[in-house]
Amino acid sequence: MLRALEDSADRVIALKLSGKLHDEDYDRFVPLVEQAIATKGKTRMLLVFEDFHGWNPHALWDDIAFEAAHNDRIERIAMVGDTEWRPWMDKVSGSFSNATVRHFASDAEAEAWQWLSG
Repeated sequence: MLRALEDSADRVIALKLSGKLHDEDYDRFVPLVEQAIATKGKTRMLLVFEDFHGWNPHALWDDIAFEAAHNDRIERIAMVGDTEWRPWMDKVSGSFSNATVRHFASDAEAEAWQWLSG
């Protein structure tokens, strides 16, 4: 499941990723990001991983397509939590995104916000 967090602010879109992501998650997520880009320009993202189990095949394709289409419109991505996904996500993000990506421990969300706001 992919869910927008209430504390999204300014140019930062905050999302929680949990369980397994499906195509429907991207149907909700992509318009949210595209609206933020249209109104605020380049954006930054906070991704909070909690009990994350990856993507089904269609959602994985949606993720790659999203990153390829928006690679120059997202400046920074802060990933918080679930460190076992880090090596894989670095490979995917590094291939399709120009964003600067930084990882934070589960208890360092405040530090992630500070980095995104800087």
